[in-house]
Amino acid sequence: MTNYQPDAAAFLRLVTIMDELREQCPWDKKQTIESLRPLTIEETYELADAILSADYSHIKEELGDLLLHLVFYARIGREQQQFTLEEVINGICDKLIARHPHIYGDVKVTGEEDVKRNWEKLKMKEGKLSVLSGVPKSLPALVKAIRIQEKAKQVGFEWDHKEQVFEKIQEELQELQEAVQSNNPDHIEEELGDVMFSLVNYARFLNTDADLALERTNRKFMQRFQLMEETARKEGKKLQDMTLEEMDAIWNKIKQLHKTGG
Repeated sequence: MTNYQPDAAAFLRLVTIMDELREQCPWDKKQTIESLRPLTIEETYELADAILSADYSHIKEELGDLLLHLVFYARIGREQQQFTLEEVINGICDKLIARHPHIYGDVKVTGEEDVKRNWEKLKMKEGKLSVLSGVPKSLPALVKAIRIQEKAKQVGFEWDHKEQVFEKIQEELQELQEAVQSNNPDHIEEELGDVMFSLVNYARFLNTDADLALERTNRKFMQRFQLMEETARKEGKKLQDMTLEEMDAIWNKIKQLHKTGG
């Protein structure tokens, strides 16, 4: 049996420190639910960066920062007589047990997709009016598109084959071209959004995380662009003084070096 005593002791230590800081530190005393929100978002992105870098030391550190925020919110909730840390923890425990009847009940599942479908059904029984109601409004657009599509899939609103999705992309690209020819900015924006939404859908059918794929390209572009800046500096030049053809020549050399491992 796992010994959870060290974990419990460490968590209690954090709660105790949080109480002391809230009562004695001028900065901590000043914080509110609202003032912590942007800081929590920032910490979440820092954790995401650490995960993408596979930097486990950094992941550990960022998890600690997020855990502190959770305890901080619970402390403020108790002060405002809205909820306690105990209620927060028991609430998620109760939810996990209720939404995993294949573990804590007699429901049978054959795989991950059954678990996801059951999860959505259980949420609807809890009073959700739409399978999309759990998608946060403030999610970044690309991540939101992924979550929307995943949830729609759980009720069967889904293409059968990836070839159908690819055909949809081609259809949306044609509609985008027509919108561009019409020179209607609102129509162009709408059709461009449809193309991007279809690409996200295609990524799912390829079992690829569209957000991660785009982030990898972002990082690759940044790395190559910075190498191009460095190369130009070594040649005594500045990018803003170079022609596109000159910059493209350097860019292609950098691409070739990365492809060959040189």
